Amino acid sequence: MRNLTLLTDFYELTMMYGYFRHGKTEEVATFDLFFRPFEESNFCIAAGLEQAVDYLENLHFDQEDVEYLRSTGAFDEDFLRYLKDFRFTGNVRAIPEGTVVFPYEPLLTVTAPICQAQLAEAALLNIVNHQTLIATKARRVCYAASPASVLEFGLRRAQGPDAAIYGARAAVIGGCSSTSNVLCAQMFALPPKGTHAHSWVMSYPSEYEAFKAYADTYPNNCLLLVDTYDTLGSGVPNAIKTFDYLTAKGYKPVGIRLDSGDLAYLSKEARKMLDAAGYRDAKIFASSDIDEYVLESLYQQGAKIDIYGVGTKLITSNNTPSLGGVYKLASLNVKGVEVPKMKISDNPVKMTNPGVKTVFRLFDKSSDKAIADVIALKGEVIDETKPLTITHPVERWKTKQVTNFYVKELYVDAMKEGKRTLPHKDVYQLQSDCKASLDGFWEEYKRLSNPHDYKVDLSDKLYQLKERLILEERKTVAK
Repeated sequence: MRNLTLLTDFYELTMMYGYFRHGKTEEVATFDLFFRPFEESNFCIAAGLEQAVDYLENLHFDQEDVEYLRSTGAFDEDFLRYLKDFRFTGNVRAIPEGTVVFPYEPLLTVTAPICQAQLAEAALLNIVNHQTLIATKARRVCYAASPASVLEFGLRRAQGPDAAIYGARAAVIGGCSSTSNVLCAQMFALPPKGTHAHSWVMSYPSEYEAFKAYADTYPNNCLLLVDTYDTLGSGVPNAIKTFDYLTAKGYKPVGIRLDSGDLAYLSKEARKMLDAAGYRDAKIFASSDIDEYVLESLYQQGAKIDIYGVGTKLITSNNTPSLGGVYKLASLNVKGVEVPKMKISDNPVKMTNPGVKTVFRLFDKSSDKAIADVIALKGEVIDETKPLTITHPVERWKTKQVTNFYVKELYVDAMKEGKRTLPHKDVYQLQSDCKASLDGFWEEYKRLSNPHDYKVDLSDKLYQLKERLILEERKTVAK
């Protein structure tokens, strides 16, 4: 595995040096990684935890890293010697990958000596922000495409190799059936998918000769790209002619692919032509700058498409190309005393929730559907035998009483004392977990446009702690 220790902002290192110089290295800090309200979706799909744990397990400074830092002139020799034995020894609690998550809920919480926890900020945000963003976009795309399946096709348009590899991984967690990215497929045990390009067709004297050659090469997996010249005038007729050739040899053709033009019209006309020729089982695959809004339109137009290849707009999450994830100090343990911390701002969006926390999800017993989430202080318990009043965390006059519910704590232990405790799951297991999490919500919360607001409350103890810290800060400022 690559050593990503220097994948950090320089100020993380200068703060570490400051902690070191001022004798704070033994103070244990708790940081929360969460995201603020996301423009495109009312919820996200958690992803990237596997790589986050891998990063923390491998956190160390190689000799060349130390030499490089020495060359900056920003650190003394005592600190550089400290870095030579540096390792992550802390704990991580997290919401598992594939889980539906909401703004302000900590996706993961790091508790570690402050230098370790501080250094991890930038890389953890890079890893978790990106994969959560792409898994969320994939969820939306796959939701709009259903019942058709979706392949991730974004390698050539992703912002670099890592974005392509881990974006494809996240896309499969979010619901894509597989990817065209062979390296990603190799790394994560996925079946790589793809057929041929227009260049294949253009390299032969005629379209039919190109199709026939491809059919001879892949007789059991023949899916033909039919829009190089004239989709309905030559592409589909030549595909049918090739399918006749394959059928005569005892093989069953897979179908055709559309990559341009009016996909709704072309798919409906191609479906008629294939059915008339006796190929009712032949699939129609479509690609071409597709996103969830295009898919909604295609569905409304009655498009006859079985499989979609979605590339650029998925792998870049082009409508909202970044997730507003942040990593904030929530508590500091100084000589055994836990001191809650919070950022206070005139902008409510920038306020943070103090203390070491956990997240509960409440489910209706009769439907097994989620009712609300509660962000609580660690150690709190919700009594399932009593009615519970859910309150808007800011607009406190908005309340709802829930009964007949059961509670699930979302956090799992991912690392203890620097060692991984998170069970490994393959990507399709995580996709299954994602589907199960989504199945726990009513459709009103999952629709693409104007979804119903899901309630995320702060426990009374957490809310009171937050209010107390704000009042204490006001008094301090007033002095």
